[in-house]
Amino acid sequence: MRDNTWIIKGGKVLGPAPFFVAGIVNVTPDSFHDGGRWLDAGAAIGHGRELAAQGAHILDVGGESTRPGAADVSEEEELRRVLPVIAELARLPRAPLSGCGGEYPVLSVDTFKARVAAGALAAGADIVNDISACRFDEGLADVLAQEKPGYVLMHAQGRPRDMQRAPSYDDVVEEVLAFFEERLQYLCARGLPEDRIVLDPGIGFGKTLEHNLRLLREIGRFESLGRPLYVGLSNKSMFQALLGLENGRRGTATQAATAILATKGVAVHRVHDVAETVRTLSLAAAMA
Repeated sequence: MRDNTWIIKGGKVLGPAPFFVAGIVNVTPDSFHDGGRWLDAGAAIGHGRELAAQGAHILDVGGESTRPGAADVSEEEELRRVLPVIAELARLPRAPLSGCGGEYPVLSVDTFKARVAAGALAAGADIVNDISACRFDEGLADVLAQEKPGYVLMHAQGRPRDMQRAPSYDDVVEEVLAFFEERLQYLCARGLPEDRIVLDPGIGFGKTLEHNLRLLREIGRFESLGRPLYVGLSNKSMFQALLGLENGRRGTATQAATAILATKGVAVHRVHDVAETVRTLSLAAAMA
């Protein structure tokens, strides 16, 4: 088993483990797969509890959709959406999961805003999942340096409102590698220890279908950077482009792709369907 140990806020250690599952808790009206289902705080809290009971290692709470073309959300509205959910879910009892080091579930906030990240960390989050790599709000790097949470460093070309208009690369794998190298140096220089960071190639974030497939085929290239890999491709539109599957019919494709990624070394899988993914990854680990 690869060393996928991840240090998060307070020096808590996640892993080693055969895999990590991050369950998605969208407190939004417009996320591409389940927008509006959990917008009410009570519903989102109940959903998070259900995902924890299904075996989620991480509950990733987001208050702003980052789907292509998504509208911006104010800091105040994002804070109003996520803080009550994080504060309540942080009260869930934590315990070891079979075959894993550490205690679970831990809380993650999906945001690129410094103020939202700071509020969520104060409310009980241990991880910041940031699509921007600290490029949309430079104050986020100061929050990371001060709090030293776990951090998901993701690659994106453009911002959600325009990222799919005309994504272009000379060599997508080499450019994402170079991006990760530059951002790792930047974050470490600002004061975030490297052992807090995992790497997400940003499937669907400023990429065509072929860009996505090339990154997924060559995902092992990013292991050269020495950090665990984190991928979110649950129910994404690439399955429509590749297989003609409408939203709501992409579960089997998601599970097949997740199993393949596990064999390629991906440690953390961000998904909507936690129970099915835990079964998929348990089977993949048993057969490895």
